[in-house]
Amino acid sequence: MSRPPLSRALPVPSGRLARLTGFGGVMGSVAGGLAAGGLRELARGRRPEIRSLLLTPANAARLADELARMRGAAMKVGQLVSMDAGEILPPEIAEPLARLRAEAHHMPPRQLREVLDAEWGVGWQRRFAQFEVRPIAAASIGQVHRATLPDGRRLAVKVQYPGVRRSIDSDVANLGGLLRMSGVVPRGVDLAPLLEAARTQLHEEADYRGEGARMTAYAAMLVGREDFHVPAVHDELTTDNVLVMDYADSQPLESLEQAPQETRDQVVGRLLALALRELFDFRVMQTDPNLANYRHDPVTGRLVLLDFGAVREIPAWLSEGFLSLLAAGRADDRAALERAALDLGYLTTGMPAAQRADLVDLMRLSLEPLRRGGVFDFGSSDMARRVTEAGEALSRRQEASHVPPVDALFVQRKLGGMYLMATRLGARIDLDRLMAPALGARAAA
Repeated sequence: MSRPPLSRALPVPSGRLARLTGFGGVMGSVAGGLAAGGLRELARGRRPEIRSLLLTPANAARLADELARMRGAAMKVGQLVSMDAGEILPPEIAEPLARLRAEAHHMPPRQLREVLDAEWGVGWQRRFAQFEVRPIAAASIGQVHRATLPDGRRLAVKVQYPGVRRSIDSDVANLGGLLRMSGVVPRGVDLAPLLEAARTQLHEEADYRGEGARMTAYAAMLVGREDFHVPAVHDELTTDNVLVMDYADSQPLESLEQAPQETRDQVVGRLLALALRELFDFRVMQTDPNLANYRHDPVTGRLVLLDFGAVREIPAWLSEGFLSLLAAGRADDRAALERAALDLGYLTTGMPAAQRADLVDLMRLSLEPLRRGGVFDFGSSDMARRVTEAGEALSRRQEASHVPPVDALFVQRKLGGMYLMATRLGARIDLDRLMAPALGARAAA
């Protein structure tokens, strides 16, 4: 079992040389482990297999530790890889990488002050009645502080780590090489389109003014929905590297794990319905399913929505393709499921027939709850395990892996994250009722 993450104050390496040294250090460590393991295999009279020597728990732990120390784009791309690692890697490899999705280390006070001096000018403290130096949360590209204005209004202040924006391109390129070397990525997978999408997305996430605008636009789409709350942005204090918003009293979604079944069902049902509205109605989706991006206000029952760095517009072909996929899964129409998968890019006409059949089987398995209909008990279902095992078996049989369009992968990640959230909270959801608005509208069209 991987050790829990230990969040502590560590300076963020912001210079290009310092970050390159970090990558070099972990590469050297991995290479050293490779050499030692190879010698042990030779001493036993066995020819060493490079991939098995690279893909070890020790190397996964080294990679996770270094990415957590560096933060920025390096850690963010590591998080994206770790989101899917459980589907293609054994648990002893996936678990160390999963630590990257927990809270990151935070900047020491001196480095924080230097960042805020550069953004707000020396003497910025006079703008606040109180500013808490210890962050209340830390993530891959920034950390969050509580503050109070002289008039008593409470704020949440998200401060970007220094050097994040200018290190994105080099971090993504260096991490791509490191992931290939470490053996984390299955053979045959073309990382180039995934890394390019990550690079583009990271530049958007590092633009805090842009994130503030997306928050405001998303809040406008939820006007009249008192069960959701998007904090208001303070434009006069927001800069490219500091995002300031109202502080919302709330608790982590995990605090509902012991809540009454009815409460958990209502919360999960609202979040799943919102994800479907994003995909089919708004055609704008917040694609980061991190549990920390959703919080619960036990007093009002509202769900607080946070972190709008990873918001993507959903093109018509993608929305329509996923609707066709879900409709085919609900009807258990294998031919329609294969057509939808082709339209979405999960399959290609050039794939061998056997490979296409295997992938359709995997999709059909993942859509099993829709086929059954009625109330689905996420907490007691073993479907996620069966899908993971089937995916691992498929990966072992196939030397090369087709990478679907990046837009589809972002939606897949969001929907997969929603499934894991529902499983963690042990929700029981009437899937017929949940899907009725989307599938009913399709049937009427």
